[in-house]
Amino acid sequence: MDKEFLEHGLNMNRRRFLSRLSLGLGSVALGSLLIPDLFGGGSGVEEMGLAPGIPHFAPKAKRVIYLFQNGAPSQLESFDYKPKLREMMGQELPASVRMGQRLTGMTSGQSSFPLVGSFYDFKQYGEARAWVSDLFPYTAKVVDDICIVRSMFTEAINHDPALTFFQTGAQQGNRPSMGAWVSYGLGSENKNLPAFCVLLSRGKGNGQGVYSKLWTNGFLDSIHQGVQFSSGESPVLYLNNPAGMDSTGRRKMLDKLSELNHLSYSEFGDPEITAKIQQYEMAYRMQTAVPDITDLSKEPDDIIKLYGPNCLVPGTFASNCLLARKLSENGVRFVQLYHQGWDQHGNLPREMAGQALDVDQASAALITDLKQRGLLDETLVIWGGEFGRTNYSQGKLSADNYGRDHHPRCFSIWMAGGGVKPGIVYGETDDFGYNITKDPVHVHDFQATVMHLLGLDHEKLIYKHLGRRYRLTDVAGNVVKDLIA
Repeated sequence: MDKEFLEHGLNMNRRRFLSRLSLGLGSVALGSLLIPDLFGGGSGVEEMGLAPGIPHFAPKAKRVIYLFQNGAPSQLESFDYKPKLREMMGQELPASVRMGQRLTGMTSGQSSFPLVGSFYDFKQYGEARAWVSDLFPYTAKVVDDICIVRSMFTEAINHDPALTFFQTGAQQGNRPSMGAWVSYGLGSENKNLPAFCVLLSRGKGNGQGVYSKLWTNGFLDSIHQGVQFSSGESPVLYLNNPAGMDSTGRRKMLDKLSELNHLSYSEFGDPEITAKIQQYEMAYRMQTAVPDITDLSKEPDDIIKLYGPNCLVPGTFASNCLLARKLSENGVRFVQLYHQGWDQHGNLPREMAGQALDVDQASAALITDLKQRGLLDETLVIWGGEFGRTNYSQGKLSADNYGRDHHPRCFSIWMAGGGVKPGIVYGETDDFGYNITKDPVHVHDFQATVMHLLGLDHEKLIYKHLGRRYRLTDVAGNVVKDLIA
């Protein structure tokens, strides 16, 4: 038994050595040329065990704040104005427009598909004269700082696969999330904080669940997994010292544990052992950094007014936006927010108004806050959901009460900062808001563009797993250069 166990360990080491030899030699040569002190004495990325942090080309953005609106907000009540739907209120969606598109189980049994225009009015704002719904008055004020993309599309028609697709590049799960890929490609700017953090909030509308698979490291080393922050007394679970143990005792315990883990690694060569060492050390350093960053009580009055009073209520979207700014300015590469409650299959006018009230002021405040701190140019901010909503009503229709089903063919998001062209509207949909007529942007195109803004070539940021080379964009995706400043 001991002999078999020893041979197993030797085989693991041999496989890892042979599979990584050529990559390792190339990285050493390149690293020594570009960063002469990269291997000089234990300070920097080698000590943290993170990716070298060398982008493929000069980046326009250093970090990302992704404001994901989970449940899919309606583009027809936000950023894609369609007056024709009001003119044809209650009339049947023409078959020539629908073109036999598959439907969800929630509307596939409907005998008719009555068109419904937005209950809310739109006005034009900014130099681009962008149409913005009355639901988003604060966003309208910063429209010259954002780029509205109205021609997003996806293949997924249900929430879980669509959300997973946006976050991981695949609909099935068990793949590294976008934040994990960024951590793998660039590492962290602050050794006392993780490269990838996750914040959750929930509105009053119909919610769809979010799961840890959305911020997983997948087959990447576990150091790249997103660290979830909570709204309780302990922002990061299990970070504080156990009862009866002080910092000195914790330090001694970690040193002894590290010795044991290094002995184990020397025998088995399992990279997850080194990842555990790094995670323990990161947690120890976070004990000092996290309490200060998560304390929002010291923010000045003008910032509290900018984000709104809810920013002082832990766990709200406004509070998470302010926390995202603090994390980002302290070197966190990728901050992922999820705000649940956007799934309006019925009672859309009332529920969506509540959701917009939750997020509009804080989303715009984040743009303004970053801009006045000189951080917007290097921070990419993204706002949007997993797909759009139908132009016809789900269920019973009235002018002030209706619902919309899932619609993957076209929907809207917006982006700001980080090298994105400000003050533009990109892409067009038909008069019915059903099909894209100009400049389509697929989910993989969006992901490729985000990576490009960070200085990463999405076709070169790969990881070999089970004999296949994987990347965030799978085997597709094109950088949308018209969006880049």
